[in-house]
Amino acid sequence: MKKKIAIIGSGFAALAAASYLAQAGHAVSIYEKNATLGGRARRLSKDGFHFDMGPTWYWMPDVFEKFFGDFGKTTSDFYKLHKLSPAYRVYFSKDDSVTISDNLSAIISTFESIEKGSGKKLEKFIKTAQMNYNIAVGEMVYKPGDSVLELVSLETILRVNQFFSTISTDVRKQFKDERLRQILEFPVLFLGAKPSDTPSFYNFMNFADFGLGTWHPEKGMYAVVEAMVGLAKGLGVAFKTNAAVSEIIVENNAAKGIVVNGERITADIVLSGADYHHTETLLQPKYRMYSEAYWNKKVFAPSSLLFYVGFDKEVDNVVHHSLFFDTPFAPHAAEIYDSKVWPQKPLFYASFPSKTDSFFAPEGKEAAIFLIPIAPGLEDTPEIREKYFDIIMERLEEITNQELKNYVILKESFCVNDFVNDYNSYKGNAYGLANILTQTAFLRPKIKSKKVANLFFTGQLTVPGPGVPPSLISGKIVSDKILKTV
Repeated sequence: MKKKIAIIGSGFAALAAASYLAQAGHAVSIYEKNATLGGRARRLSKDGFHFDMGPTWYWMPDVFEKFFGDFGKTTSDFYKLHKLSPAYRVYFSKDDSVTISDNLSAIISTFESIEKGSGKKLEKFIKTAQMNYNIAVGEMVYKPGDSVLELVSLETILRVNQFFSTISTDVRKQFKDERLRQILEFPVLFLGAKPSDTPSFYNFMNFADFGLGTWHPEKGMYAVVEAMVGLAKGLGVAFKTNAAVSEIIVENNAAKGIVVNGERITADIVLSGADYHHTETLLQPKYRMYSEAYWNKKVFAPSSLLFYVGFDKEVDNVVHHSLFFDTPFAPHAAEIYDSKVWPQKPLFYASFPSKTDSFFAPEGKEAAIFLIPIAPGLEDTPEIREKYFDIIMERLEEITNQELKNYVILKESFCVNDFVNDYNSYKGNAYGLANILTQTAFLRPKIKSKKVANLFFTGQLTVPGPGVPPSLISGKIVSDKILKTV
């Protein structure tokens, strides 16, 4: 029977779920509080410059292909992909950087040139990571998180020790050069936790990095949003922007609709792709599954201080994805997860998409995105933002040996307050819940409410976790769950 389904938010998980539900014949409408679609994956366009405001890394291309393949499409039907060569570069000082190539054999050679014997160790490490990737992406991550039994299989039993060791422990046993250690620990940061808190099994992210490579969709990640919106519209999904939801209507312990800009919208099923904590505040307290104390005890992934910068010149000595690890990682990680203060000497990431794609900047100019990971919930003021912009500009100029700050002709920033105001993000977090052992799979917030019938959740605060590919998978998981109930 055809059902009327109201979806709150238009991020990747919501867009994916909407398409699956519409494909099954239901009447699906998406309500987005902001003026543009895509949730955190918006685009900023100004003075001829364009910036992806949220995700900028395109990893795990197989997950995107699987999603579009479920609708008889391929990514090439919507956007063109380029494999980045090099994938990225890591800067450790002015005269010390490591460039990661676009193929595993070259990366193995790079490791061997830095630390004798590390090439063969890396080859073995990545083989294990690939096996874990096949288990995770082929099987585990598509589970709904209902029971611990979802994690039990012959493959996971054989790897149970990998859930009780950590990425950091494994990497540091095998590799002695600190630069190689940091490069191998870096990918799990996408999961929102410290490598020292992330189970060894998640080394499958290293295969995603070195094995599958880093890609760039022409016109950036927002091109993926546009593709998913186009697919959804073709399936009959309706979209409403500037549509803030203020209440989930509950009658007889069942979701019956939502209130949008003061108007009651009836629905047979309500699905929220918005922040999970915020969504529950749209319910009366008796209908909420998780208390404030619950959320406060959870380990959240970092927030971010982001800068979107246009330079009146081309920036030298950088590549599309550039990581600045010229200060120690451990103190910055402790400031994010332990002391929860503004970092003294932050690591930062810089994306220069105009190095690859002329769409992002006028000719002879450069578009840049800078990201400093920070603890959620920090004080956020214009003065603090400016202080950190000066810090990273000074280091960028020093490391790349050029003057840059005087060439800034456009600068916008985004931080904790904006994550709260624009996305209703809990404490202004950027990536959801960290994927640590006690917040994995069935231990994450549930995708189906136990207190309100016909109310479901999707996105980075539920299974399988943070990141764009996991969000696509989350949309698939929740749509399957919904389709089993109707």
